[in-house]
Amino acid sequence: MSVHMPRILVVDDEPDIRRLVCEILEDEGYQVATAENASAARELKKSNAPDLILLDIWMPDTDGITLLKEWVAEEALLCPVVMMSGHGSVEAAVEATRLGAYDFLEKPLSLAKLLLIVERALEASSLQLENAGLKQQLHADIEPVGKSATVARIKDQLKRLAQHDARVLLVGEAGVGKEMYARYLHNNSAHRDGPFVDVAVGSISPENSAVEFFGKEDASKIYPGLLERAHKGTLFLGEIGGMDKETQLRLLGALESSSFLRVGGSAAVRVDVRVVTSTRMALDEEVRAGRFRQDLYYLLNEVSLDIQPLRAHSEDVPALLSFYVDHFVTQDRLPFRRFSMAAQNFLRNYSWRGNVRELKNLVQRLMILGAGEDIEMDEVKAALGSEMGDAVTPHSVPEFFNLPLKEARDHFEKAYLEYHFERTGGSVAKLSAAVGMERTHLYRKLHSLNIKL
Repeated sequence: MSVHMPRILVVDDEPDIRRLVCEILEDEGYQVATAENASAARELKKSNAPDLILLDIWMPDTDGITLLKEWVAEEALLCPVVMMSGHGSVEAAVEATRLGAYDFLEKPLSLAKLLLIVERALEASSLQLENAGLKQQLHADIEPVGKSATVARIKDQLKRLAQHDARVLLVGEAGVGKEMYARYLHNNSAHRDGPFVDVAVGSISPENSAVEFFGKEDASKIYPGLLERAHKGTLFLGEIGGMDKETQLRLLGALESSSFLRVGGSAAVRVDVRVVTSTRMALDEEVRAGRFRQDLYYLLNEVSLDIQPLRAHSEDVPALLSFYVDHFVTQDRLPFRRFSMAAQNFLRNYSWRGNVRELKNLVQRLMILGAGEDIEMDEVKAALGSEMGDAVTPHSVPEFFNLPLKEARDHFEKAYLEYHFERTGGSVAKLSAAVGMERTHLYRKLHSLNIKL
């Protein structure tokens, strides 16, 4: 047995929680450091090199999910991270696990469960590191699903574009898989060994965008921004039309010179980054309306590629259904289910207003809430009830009515905001006016519900 006692970092903004967890873990013989916010956590992670991190989701400066994303992007072999939250939800747990968190603890903490998870996480640490490498390799091999001429043509175009450094603008409806195609471009390019940094532009508030994109520095530390984190790799800017005018100007300067200044910095930072962007709106109309800089539009739009909606290649629906069934069996350990031939044929003729994202969400709902190995057409129709315009009756209620209140509210709020976001054309400013919510609170809500903008 090693004489090295594992080092654990506890990150929580509640002093009582920090004190309690620290005392319990020290009683078990662990070395414990505590941080009250994300800023302190970053410093202690660097100086202490913990073997395990217990990370609260809700903190005053930067939330735990964002911090986890940051650490995963910076460090391929990240130590096990266990998320904690008093406001836990299925979405938060799924998102944390997807990002690589070892487990998820809900408050009030069960001390017995805490100690068990800490023990298991530390025991599995080396295995977790191996799995991280396997996941990266697995991720690199993923490519767009489908054998249709439409998908084959897009893949061929992306493979050819990958051999050059031209900036690509992906144009298509919400949910068509623009991020996936951007990853495919990255994985086939000379930047494939570098990072792929995915940014939902509309989820970054204008007040924070300069620091988020370009980083900041002071006398004691440097916080790298998105451009630095994507150095030698690809920076994917999703829904670029939602970027504020000031950041547009700074990004234009950074791309033209391949360098920029961090907020508070005086020395130029040089980066080698391929920038890929996407839009669901007519960006040329945004230029004419004066909402998007023409010079930046031309800089980002060296090559434009249209991503077709799912209804334009519905022959790929059966393959996509099979792919996402396997995905949720493998990633979320859900029981295997198969779509009957009748259900597949029905879905081939469905309109898919939400495209591949809607299909993925449908498969997930059917696998979580359904029973039995076969998914028949009646079950599919019931799951699609509201989307097909069916009236809600006492015998046909939305599925989230059967969930606990907190989870049901999250489901409703997410569906409500996504609906209005589509209607307002992908503009957070218009969404704010439509739903009557102040923009700062709206950004926080969109982030907490993991709404991809």
